[in-house]
Amino acid sequence: MTTTLKTFDMAGAKKTATKGSESIFGIEPNIYAMHTVVRSQLAAVRSGTHSTKTRGMVRGGGAKPWRQKGTGRARQGTIRAPQWVGGGVVFGPSPRDYSFKVPNKVIKLAMRSALSAKIADDQLIVVNKFDFKEPSTKAGVKMLESLGIADTKVTVVVGNEDDNAYLSLRNIDRVRVIFASEINTYDIIDNKMLVLSKEAVEFIEEVLG
Repeated sequence: MTTTLKTFDMAGAKKTATKGSESIFGIEPNIYAMHTVVRSQLAAVRSGTHSTKTRGMVRGGGAKPWRQKGTGRARQGTIRAPQWVGGGVVFGPSPRDYSFKVPNKVIKLAMRSALSAKIADDQLIVVNKFDFKEPSTKAGVKMLESLGIADTKVTVVVGNEDDNAYLSLRNIDRVRVIFASEINTYDIIDNKMLVLSKEAVEFIEEVLG
Protein backbone atom coordinates (compact mmCIF):
# COMPACT_ATOMS: atom_id res chain seq x y z
CA MET A 1 0.00 0.00 0.00
CA THR A 2 1.19 3.51 -0.80
CA THR A 3 0.41 7.08 0.19
CA THR A 4 0.45 9.96 -2.27
CA LEU A 5 2.94 12.73 -1.47
CA LYS A 6 2.48 16.13 -3.08
CA THR A 7 5.47 16.73 -5.35
CA PHE A 8 6.76 19.94 -6.93
CA ASP A 9 9.84 21.15 -8.74
CA MET A 10 11.92 24.09 -7.54
CA ALA A 11 9.81 26.48 -9.62
CA GLY A 12 6.66 25.44 -7.76
CA ALA A 13 5.18 23.46 -10.65
CA LYS A 14 3.36 20.26 -9.72
CA LYS A 15 5.03 17.02 -10.71
CA THR A 16 3.81 13.45 -10.77
CA ALA A 17 2.95 12.59 -7.17
CA THR A 18 5.54 10.60 -5.26
CA LYS A 19 4.38 7.30 -3.84
CA GLY A 20 5.31 6.81 -0.18
CA SER A 21 4.98 3.69 1.93
CA GLU A 22 1.71 3.68 3.86
CA SER A 23 3.47 2.03 6.82
CA ILE A 24 5.57 5.22 7.12
CA PHE A 25 3.40 8.04 5.77
CA GLY A 26 -0.10 6.69 6.36
CA ILE A 27 -0.37 5.25 9.88
CA GLU A 28 -2.47 6.43 12.80
CA PRO A 29 -0.11 8.77 14.71
CA ASN A 30 0.96 7.48 18.12
CA ILE A 31 0.89 10.62 20.28
CA TYR A 32 2.48 8.90 23.29
CA ALA A 33 5.49 7.73 21.25
CA MET A 34 6.01 11.20 19.76
CA HIS A 35 5.73 12.86 23.17
CA THR A 36 8.19 10.42 24.76
CA VAL A 37 10.80 10.81 22.01
CA VAL A 38 10.58 14.61 21.86
CA ARG A 39 10.85 14.78 25.65
CA SER A 40 13.97 12.59 25.51
CA GLN A 41 15.51 14.78 22.80
CA LEU A 42 14.92 17.97 24.76
CA ALA A 43 16.16 16.36 27.98
CA ALA A 44 19.37 15.23 26.29
CA VAL A 45 20.36 18.80 25.38
CA ARG A 46 19.88 20.16 28.91
CA SER A 47 23.24 21.05 30.42
CA GLY A 48 22.29 19.99 33.95
CA THR A 49 25.06 22.14 35.45
CA HIS A 50 22.83 23.91 37.99
CA SER A 51 24.27 23.69 41.49
CA THR A 52 23.66 24.97 45.02
CA LYS A 53 25.53 24.59 48.30
CA THR A 54 24.18 22.87 51.37
CA ARG A 55 24.95 24.17 54.87
CA GLY A 56 27.95 21.87 54.96
CA MET A 57 29.46 23.46 51.86
CA VAL A 58 29.01 27.15 52.71
CA ARG A 59 32.06 29.01 53.97
CA GLY A 60 32.05 30.17 57.62
CA GLY A 61 29.63 29.60 60.48
CA GLY A 62 31.94 27.52 62.65
CA ALA A 63 30.88 28.96 66.02
CA LYS A 64 27.44 29.45 67.56
CA PRO A 65 26.29 33.07 66.99
CA TRP A 66 25.24 33.29 70.68
CA ARG A 67 24.95 31.04 73.67
CA GLN A 68 22.23 28.42 73.85
CA LYS A 69 20.21 29.88 76.71
CA GLY A 70 19.53 33.15 78.47
CA THR A 71 19.48 35.61 75.56
CA GLY A 72 15.73 35.59 74.89
CA ARG A 73 16.36 34.73 71.27
CA ALA A 74 15.77 31.48 69.46
CA ARG A 75 18.63 29.02 69.73
CA GLN A 76 20.98 28.97 66.75
CA GLY A 77 23.80 26.57 65.99
CA THR A 78 25.40 28.35 63.03
CA ILE A 79 24.93 31.43 60.89
CA ARG A 80 25.16 29.21 57.82
CA ALA A 81 21.90 27.37 58.56
CA PRO A 82 19.28 27.67 55.75
CA GLN A 83 17.21 30.33 57.54
CA TRP A 84 20.14 32.75 57.58
CA VAL A 85 21.08 35.07 54.73
CA GLY A 86 24.15 33.52 53.12
CA GLY A 87 23.28 30.12 54.55
CA GLY A 88 23.01 26.82 52.74
CA VAL A 89 20.12 25.82 50.47
CA VAL A 90 17.68 23.09 51.47
CA PHE A 91 16.99 20.48 48.77
CA GLY A 92 18.51 22.71 46.06
CA PRO A 93 19.41 21.44 42.58
CA SER A 94 22.71 19.71 41.98
CA PRO A 95 24.46 18.72 38.74
CA ARG A 96 22.72 15.84 36.99
CA ASP A 97 22.20 14.18 33.64
CA TYR A 98 18.61 14.60 32.41
CA SER A 99 18.87 12.24 29.45
CA PHE A 100 17.01 8.94 29.35
CA LYS A 101 16.95 6.11 26.86
CA VAL A 102 14.09 5.32 24.52
CA PRO A 103 13.89 1.98 22.66
CA ASN A 104 14.77 2.16 18.96
CA LYS A 105 11.40 0.76 17.94
CA VAL A 106 9.67 3.62 19.80
CA ILE A 107 11.95 6.18 18.12
CA LYS A 108 11.05 4.78 14.69
CA LEU A 109 7.34 4.62 15.58
CA ALA A 110 7.49 8.27 16.66
CA MET A 111 9.10 9.30 13.37
CA ARG A 112 6.54 7.36 11.33
CA SER A 113 3.77 8.93 13.43
CA ALA A 114 5.16 12.43 12.94
CA LEU A 115 5.44 11.98 9.17
CA SER A 116 1.91 10.58 8.97
CA ALA A 117 0.60 13.48 11.06
CA LYS A 118 2.26 15.94 8.68
CA ILE A 119 0.54 14.27 5.72
CA ALA A 120 -2.82 14.35 7.52
CA ASP A 121 -2.38 18.07 8.29
CA ASP A 122 -1.32 18.84 4.70
CA GLN A 123 2.04 20.13 5.94
CA LEU A 124 4.40 17.94 3.92
CA ILE A 125 5.59 18.37 0.35
CA VAL A 126 8.27 16.72 -1.75
CA VAL A 127 10.61 18.57 -4.08
CA ASN A 128 11.46 16.42 -7.06
CA LYS A 129 15.09 17.58 -7.09
CA PHE A 130 17.10 20.37 -5.49
CA ASP A 131 18.94 21.54 -8.56
CA PHE A 132 21.34 24.13 -7.12
CA LYS A 133 24.31 24.46 -9.46
CA GLU A 134 26.24 26.20 -6.68
CA PRO A 135 25.49 27.40 -3.14
CA SER A 136 23.14 30.41 -3.43
CA THR A 137 20.96 31.80 -0.65
CA LYS A 138 19.19 33.95 -3.23
CA ALA A 139 18.23 30.83 -5.20
CA GLY A 140 17.08 29.17 -1.96
CA VAL A 141 14.78 32.11 -1.14
CA LYS A 142 13.41 32.09 -4.69
CA MET A 143 12.59 28.39 -4.39
CA LEU A 144 10.69 28.91 -1.14
CA GLU A 145 8.77 31.80 -2.69
CA SER A 146 7.86 29.62 -5.67
CA LEU A 147 6.55 26.95 -3.30
CA GLY A 148 4.54 29.57 -1.40
CA ILE A 149 6.26 28.96 1.95
CA ALA A 150 8.73 31.85 2.11
CA ASP A 151 7.12 33.38 5.23
CA THR A 152 6.59 30.06 7.01
CA LYS A 153 8.61 28.18 9.59
CA VAL A 154 10.04 25.39 7.45
CA THR A 155 12.18 22.31 7.95
CA VAL A 156 13.91 21.15 4.77
CA VAL A 157 15.41 17.67 4.54
CA VAL A 158 18.00 17.31 1.77
CA GLY A 159 19.92 14.32 0.44
CA ASN A 160 22.94 13.22 2.45
CA GLU A 161 25.39 14.46 -0.17
CA ASP A 162 23.48 17.50 -1.41
CA ASP A 163 25.86 20.14 -0.03
CA ASN A 164 24.73 22.84 -2.47
CA ALA A 165 21.13 22.63 -1.26
CA TYR A 166 22.24 22.63 2.37
CA LEU A 167 24.46 25.70 1.93
CA SER A 168 21.80 27.51 -0.09
CA LEU A 169 19.12 27.15 2.58
CA ARG A 170 20.94 27.21 5.91
CA ASN A 171 21.12 31.02 6.29
CA ILE A 172 17.47 31.75 5.52
CA ASP A 173 15.32 33.07 8.36
CA ARG A 174 12.76 30.62 9.78
CA VAL A 175 14.30 27.73 7.80
CA ARG A 176 15.99 24.72 9.42
CA VAL A 177 17.81 22.51 6.94
CA ILE A 178 19.12 19.05 7.81
CA PHE A 179 20.53 16.08 5.93
CA ALA A 180 18.32 12.99 5.60
CA SER A 181 20.57 11.05 8.01
CA GLU A 182 19.86 13.67 10.71
CA ILE A 183 16.07 13.50 10.54
CA ASN A 184 14.34 13.13 13.89
CA THR A 185 10.92 13.47 15.45
CA TYR A 186 11.46 16.95 16.90
CA ASP A 187 12.63 18.46 13.61
CA ILE A 188 9.76 16.80 11.75
CA ILE A 189 7.07 18.42 13.91
CA ASP A 190 8.70 21.72 14.96
CA ASN A 191 7.56 23.65 11.88
CA LYS A 192 4.57 24.69 9.81
CA MET A 193 5.80 22.94 6.68
CA LEU A 194 8.10 19.95 6.12
CA VAL A 195 9.89 19.81 2.75
CA LEU A 196 11.57 16.57 1.69
CA SER A 197 13.73 15.94 -1.32
CA LYS A 198 13.00 12.77 -3.26
CA GLU A 199 16.38 11.45 -2.13
CA ALA A 200 15.36 12.07 1.49
CA VAL A 201 12.10 10.16 0.99
CA GLU A 202 14.02 7.17 -0.36
CA PHE A 203 16.46 7.30 2.56
CA ILE A 204 13.63 7.57 5.12
CA GLU A 205 11.83 4.59 3.62
CA GLU A 206 15.05 2.58 3.70
CA VAL A 207 15.67 3.38 7.38
CA LEU A 208 12.10 3.19 8.69
CA GLY A 209 10.75 0.52 6.38
